[in-house]
Amino acid sequence: MSQGPRDPDQRLLMLLATGRDATMTRDVLAQAGIDAEACAGAQQLAHDLAMGAGAVLVCEEALVAGAHATLARLVDNQPQWSDLPVMVLTRRGADSPDVGDALEQLGNVTLLERPLRLATLISTVRTNLRARQRQYQIRDQLIEQELARAELAEVARRKDEFLAMLAHELRNPLAPIRNALHLLGADQDLDAAARANVRAMMERQVNHMVRLVDDLVDMSRISRGTIELRRAPTPLAAVIRNAVDASAPLVEAGRHTLTLDVDDQLVVDADPVRIAQVFGNLLNNAAKYGDPGGNIHLRAVREQDDAVVSVVDDGIGIEPAMLPHVFELFTQERRSQHRAQDGLGIGLTLVRTLVEMHGGRVDASSNGRGRGAEFVVRLPLAVKGDAITAVPRRRDSTTTGSDPNVRILIVDDNQDAANSLGMVLDMLRIDNRISYCGKDAIALMDAYAPSAVLLDIGMPGMDGYEVARQIRLDGHDDVLLVAVTGWSQVEDRQKSWAAGFDHHLSKPVDLDGLQELLAKVASTADRERPKAATAAH
Repeated sequence: MSQGPRDPDQRLLMLLATGRDATMTRDVLAQAGIDAEACAGAQQLAHDLAMGAGAVLVCEEALVAGAHATLARLVDNQPQWSDLPVMVLTRRGADSPDVGDALEQLGNVTLLERPLRLATLISTVRTNLRARQRQYQIRDQLIEQELARAELAEVARRKDEFLAMLAHELRNPLAPIRNALHLLGADQDLDAAARANVRAMMERQVNHMVRLVDDLVDMSRISRGTIELRRAPTPLAAVIRNAVDASAPLVEAGRHTLTLDVDDQLVVDADPVRIAQVFGNLLNNAAKYGDPGGNIHLRAVREQDDAVVSVVDDGIGIEPAMLPHVFELFTQERRSQHRAQDGLGIGLTLVRTLVEMHGGRVDASSNGRGRGAEFVVRLPLAVKGDAITAVPRRRDSTTTGSDPNVRILIVDDNQDAANSLGMVLDMLRIDNRISYCGKDAIALMDAYAPSAVLLDIGMPGMDGYEVARQIRLDGHDDVLLVAVTGWSQVEDRQKSWAAGFDHHLSKPVDLDGLQELLAKVASTADRERPKAATAAH
């Protein structure tokens, strides 16, 4: 007894004159490796066709008994990709009126005149089944294309939402900055306390914009595979302290209570900067989506060969349907419509990517809306016996004072950027000159003899790379060249080194870092001063 076809789409459905004809035909086809299934009548044929079929073999007598109408209904309603092969056993060929009607209405019909050789039957059935399989392949491709279109449409929708969110998030800090500028430019004088408040407000908003841009840059690097890790055995407690310091403004703004429970003995094999970014993002996430005055608990323990860090909040939680997607790019669950500075929805994507780059794993869990959330990061511990690389703590910057041997040339076609940087150097009592184009900067090199040049890259005419190369060609090998630019990808830095730059700073420049760099310039100038005096004699 036949065990039935392996796949309904590959079977041959038969409706023949007698049960004996069906049994004999089925057995012959089975010996040729063809799955065939006999139908008792037109009603069963309709039922089995709905389950799928590769082809139909029907006798002329069965057409008259109702099979014609069944097949005609199926052909009329079949999808565009489908063209069901129908083979008709007939004695009079197309001369039969019933067969003629079938040829006209059913379309893809093959006539097999009796008496029929077995080789012809097997060959014809195989040909029709192969043709049918190609139709199913087209169907599968169409389904894949439709799914791909739907996925692209969903990605496009999420990107549109992301861009709208980006515009919103950038406009939020711009509004108070504009208001602050208006206050500073008003006729009435502000007292010291008011000016301090305005300055603090502008600094907060600029820092927020810098974080947004940094996240965008990091995602660009990750998507292109250009981000590099500098891994070393790193004390996890020190990394977490840095993350807590970075997230403190958001935690304090939300009046949250942050509790730490960290095993001080944990040492992970990690890039300390990137892992601090991971925990900083998780703490920021907990602070942003926690209710005001809520609680955040960070715990770090050892579990076998892993350091396990959990960040738990009692905030608004995550909906079950959203939970599997919280780490996906361009995905941000709709939180509260009135919640400010929700961010771009890419912070958690960065968390997952950076953790996985370290050979770790991050998981999210929540009991639903209003019931908080927990994020658990697992990182491999450093191999026992490795030397521990201490995480450097931030030191207070020193200024160069009014050292006459330190002269800074600022070159930037953005006059506001150049002038404001010059004002900062004036405040630090550092001698400086400003140039708004590359050619003028080159002309100033001999006349002004700067110790260092803070040089923008993206300038019209001569860009920063060309200016740097010309400065080096003119023999100014001892001048410190510092790229100050919004171009901060890995290849941009490589182009800077190739053009002759000594340092590459991303806009907006971290002023503490700039002061440290200029302090080194001053130190170098002090060491070289006796040499210059000796040469004069």
